[in-house]
Amino acid sequence: MPRRAKTPDTVNLQLHAEAVAAGRHGYVDPRTGLFVFTELGLLAQGRCCGSGCMHCPFPPDEQARAGRPE
Repeated sequence: MPRRAKTPDTVNLQLHAEAVAAGRHGYVDPRTGLFVFTELGLLAQGRCCGSGCMHCPFPPDEQARAGRPE
């Protein structure tokens, strides 16, 4: 089965905004219990990992070079 990029929904967008405003690098998704990196956490890594991160701040061409799924 092909990998798919994750798309944030309303809950994730709100949690992301709150975490970024507080300067945090991530938050816990209440539905999955998984840690989700914010754009701050992803920028701190220095480059796109190509995993299809929900809040990836890197430009589309860099994401494609890194192998981001469709």
